[in-house]
Amino acid sequence: MKVYLDNAATTPVAPEVFEAMVPYLKNEFGNPSSTHSFGRQAKGTIETSRRKVAGLIKAKPSEIIFTSGGTEADNMAFSVAINELGVKRIITSEIEHHAVIHTAEDVCKKNDLEFALVKLLPNGHVDLEDLEELLAKSDKKTLVSLMHGNNEIGNLLPLQKVSEMCRKHKAYFHSDTVQTMAHYSFDLSALDIDFITGAAHKFHGPKGVGFLYINNNIKGLPFIHGGSQERGLRGGTENLYGIVGLAKAMEIAYEDLEAHQNHVQGLKSHMIEELRKNIEDVSFHGDITPENSLYTVVNVCLPKTSKSAMLLFTLDLKGVACSGGSACTSGSAKGSHVLEGIQADTTRPNVRFSFSRYTTKEEVDYAVGVLKEAFEKELVD
Repeated sequence: MKVYLDNAATTPVAPEVFEAMVPYLKNEFGNPSSTHSFGRQAKGTIETSRRKVAGLIKAKPSEIIFTSGGTEADNMAFSVAINELGVKRIITSEIEHHAVIHTAEDVCKKNDLEFALVKLLPNGHVDLEDLEELLAKSDKKTLVSLMHGNNEIGNLLPLQKVSEMCRKHKAYFHSDTVQTMAHYSFDLSALDIDFITGAAHKFHGPKGVGFLYINNNIKGLPFIHGGSQERGLRGGTENLYGIVGLAKAMEIAYEDLEAHQNHVQGLKSHMIEELRKNIEDVSFHGDITPENSLYTVVNVCLPKTSKSAMLLFTLDLKGVACSGGSACTSGSAKGSHVLEGIQADTTRPNVRFSFSRYTTKEEVDYAVGVLKEAFEKELVD
């Protein structure tokens, strides 16, 4: 049996998304910058997709900039904040995605900006009292960059509270929403935020395409120089079929969002219950309460074994795809910076399981069974 439980890394493309993309791979292939009928049709398709994406999150079409994915979108947000808004200070956390934490460190060093890390609570949530203190103690133009849903432990940030705090102290607010876009509702007509990001492959769209929302009050300078595409911020011929796929994937997600949420939260709760029932001394990283946790992710701390390093390999041999951390670090010899950031016990095997609308209860049960069998074979020291 093959079971895919690494949806926080990437999701399979939905069949409807694939079908929507096919015409733009085969026949409707014009360059959107061309003035003939092929180009005009391509340009019109992009703008239709932009309107669709904007409408789904209650933004304006002019606030949506298509990118190659979440990493580029995060980088672009920092670029606009520094070069256009004149930010002199960045506040972030040590458990952000590397697209944020590494970028923040780099731009602060290169531009001689102040770099600050907000404290974390024992359960992995951002310490909002410390954030308030950090914002209050400096008059420098500040960008706060904190992710909405953590990709490894699943903790959710209260966007409204942080937004209000930032506005109170005249700070700009960027949130990496790659893990939560199309998994939660967003009303950007009500939420006062400057930048958010999305990546299609996290919600059953194609890889290599995403977007950055930039509040219309902000006018940006070019991030990629070239043509005048994407409000002049991102030169280069647009990924036409990717943009079509992104818009279609978001449309599908928001058509039945509540049913999707209930289905996946049910799977997560079921796995937590079954792991507790079948494996002694199991625990979970982060806050796993449904109201404070991303329903697609659960990070499991398993008992020490004599073959901890082989546990992911054992799962893979049995057909279960999961992760020991984020996909961005799985090729590195370093451990999870997120688990280190929350001072988790990294001497024990830690496994991230993540679910999608296509995951079934039978697949979850199979994965739990594989783990149970591994520990029953006296792998425990």
